[in-house]
Amino acid sequence: MKRTYTDNPDHDYGPTRTQQRRDALAVLELAVQLIELPPSRLAKLELPEDVVREIANTRKITSHIARKRQLGFLAKVMRRHESDVFDNVRAALGENRERQRQETAAMHRLEAMRDRLIGEDETALQELIARHPDIDRQHLRSLIRQARSEREANKPPRAYREIFQLLKDLAASDA
Repeated sequence: MKRTYTDNPDHDYGPTRTQQRRDALAVLELAVQLIELPPSRLAKLELPEDVVREIANTRKITSHIARKRQLGFLAKVMRRHESDVFDNVRAALGENRERQRQETAAMHRLEAMRDRLIGEDETALQELIARHPDIDRQHLRSLIRQARSEREANKPPRAYREIFQLLKDLAASDA
C-alpha cells in the first residue's frame, strides 16, 4: 500500500512505517515457524542456503535471550531476499495448518461422540449403529459399560481409550 501526500501527488513515498513494521513482524513469524519445523520437513522446502544455515545456528542456541536475538538476525537475513522467494514456503505451511485444523476438528468430533456414548445417551449409540451396521454391538456395549464403571471407580480409563480407538478406526474406514 503506497501512501502519497496531497502536496506532491507525483512523488511515491513508499510504504508507511506501520506497514514496514507489519512486514517485518510477518517475516519474524515465518522465521519462528521455520525454526519449529522438524528437519525432515525443512529439507523439503526450497530455502536459500544462507537462511538454512541461520536456521541451523538458531536451533543450536539454548539461552532464551540469545535465541531471541539470533531469531531476529534470521529474520533480517530473510528480509534481504525478495518476498516471492518465501511464497512457496508460506503456501506449504498454510496448507499444513489447514490440514492440522481439519484433523483436530475430526478428533474433537470423535471425542464428543465417545462422551455421548458413555454419558447414558442411547440415541448416540443408535446413530452409530445406523451409520455402521456391521459394528460389533455387543463389544461396543461392553466397552461403554466398562468405561462407565471405570469412571465411577476412578480407575485408569482403558475402555474409554478403546472406545476412542474404535471410533477412530470406523472414521478411517469411512474415508
